[in-house]
Amino acid sequence: MVLRQFVLRPTELSMARVLSLLRPQPFLALIGRKKPVLCKMSMDSRARLVFASAVEAVQPDTVIRRNIERKEDSVTIDGHKFTLNHNLHLVGFGKAVLGMAAEAERLLGDHLVKGVISVPHGIQQTLQGHGKGHLLLKGNSRIKVMEGAKNNLPDAEAQIAAEGIKQLASELTEKDILLVLISGGGSALLPAPIPPISLQEKLDVTRKLAGAGATIQELNTVRRALSYLKGGGLAHFAHPAKVVSLILSDVIEDPLDLIASGPTVRCEVWPEEVLSVLERYSLLNSLPASVKEVLGRPGPRWKETKRESAESGHVHNVVIGSNTVALMCAGRRARELGFRPVVVAPGVCGDVRAVSRLYGLLARFACAREEPPPEIAAEMLRLGPEVGVESWDLCRTMQVLDEGRTEGWGATCLLAGGEPTVELTGMGRGGRNQELAMRVGLEMKDLGVPPNGPVFLSGGTDGQDGPTEAAGAITDGGLYQEAQAQGLDIETFLTNNDSYTFFASLSAGQRLLVSGLTCTNVMDVHMLLIPPVPINIR
Repeated sequence: MVLRQFVLRPTELSMARVLSLLRPQPFLALIGRKKPVLCKMSMDSRARLVFASAVEAVQPDTVIRRNIERKEDSVTIDGHKFTLNHNLHLVGFGKAVLGMAAEAERLLGDHLVKGVISVPHGIQQTLQGHGKGHLLLKGNSRIKVMEGAKNNLPDAEAQIAAEGIKQLASELTEKDILLVLISGGGSALLPAPIPPISLQEKLDVTRKLAGAGATIQELNTVRRALSYLKGGGLAHFAHPAKVVSLILSDVIEDPLDLIASGPTVRCEVWPEEVLSVLERYSLLNSLPASVKEVLGRPGPRWKETKRESAESGHVHNVVIGSNTVALMCAGRRARELGFRPVVVAPGVCGDVRAVSRLYGLLARFACAREEPPPEIAAEMLRLGPEVGVESWDLCRTMQVLDEGRTEGWGATCLLAGGEPTVELTGMGRGGRNQELAMRVGLEMKDLGVPPNGPVFLSGGTDGQDGPTEAAGAITDGGLYQEAQAQGLDIETFLTNNDSYTFFASLSAGQRLLVSGLTCTNVMDVHMLLIPPVPINIR
């Protein structure tokens, strides 16, 4: 297919050629036209419902129930069948793990021997106070709950919990099954520095690295080298038991070695590799004596037996919830509400200003009644790779939008997800989702207002966007004029990173997206609702 050639070698085709490839043949406008589904709800209301479906799809109990198939004295997970004979043990760490553990015990509790989970400080009281009792363990549970990592930082309580998890894993035999539950925040809840390194010393080293500009891969290289449990350490201590990890991912592209620093993903780190990273950032001379001692030891962190090396298949890692899962379920709900869903990309990242520009261009392309100017597609294809959206995904999306415009498919729901970043220039209250919504609103200011103009939603699936009570916000082309009429200067709020104050002040906060405690986190959901474009048959 020629379009694939363009994506692989963009210099070989002009933009005019690309747009001609994206444009459907004129006769398609006369056949196969689908009657749009009518819906009397406002676009704002439908956007909120689609977002709610995305969050519901990755609830901790939902993802466990969807991925554990129990039949008598066996359980099947990701196509692997395990025999249950009072041989099941459970450990977990992460912000969503309490609800995951509660559902796992409900399904498999009659064969559960014991368990230990490390969860955020105060989570049980918080869930109880928000009416989320179904995510709490029963009074007669065999699972011990240990709270720690206050303010999402490793602390002494989390370290004690990690030691309990290590101890449980170390006592298992080849007849046992260890069910490991992992979610976002798991790294802070599983600190296990190798003696004589103290927790504070390990934190100091990683903070200095982060401050010096180290990449996430470099940070994890050092973390793994200084930890007993990260980088496959937990799986090592659990051998020869069968290990099954169920993972709720909060990382773009779901890399198993990065989620909670990969405690069940074998990834050995040699001291020479770590010393190279530390030398790169001029930190070798400032290392504590304990860290130098550990890194000075020859060989890897532990010695594998021949049997362990031969039985690397005893570990099964399964991502059971992610941004991709959330977007798929959001798409199904969007279709029920009268939209044609199109998932653009699940890994949007980069500066929020570039992301907002891309979405503004997508809105212009989608809302154009005639063939959009080629400059729009050209700028999108230039911006896409900068913010984690591949050129092929953008070409595919433009092709679908062009076909919809020609054939009259009705309203469209563009979906994406990820985790953009915000450059802090002020001291206001806000978050990346609310700031993204503000900036996209400015990009769309001459595209009309609903129901004839597009609507944009950005929301964090954890229900909290920055230090605010909102998950995000909803915006449209009328945002700028609405703000002006109420005496609110958008640019001033943006400069001060004060997006929450802006939306709370605008029209009594009606544009804020407030979902409350969601008990999960698979990053953010971005949604662009495009109204039906009048059919133009030539």
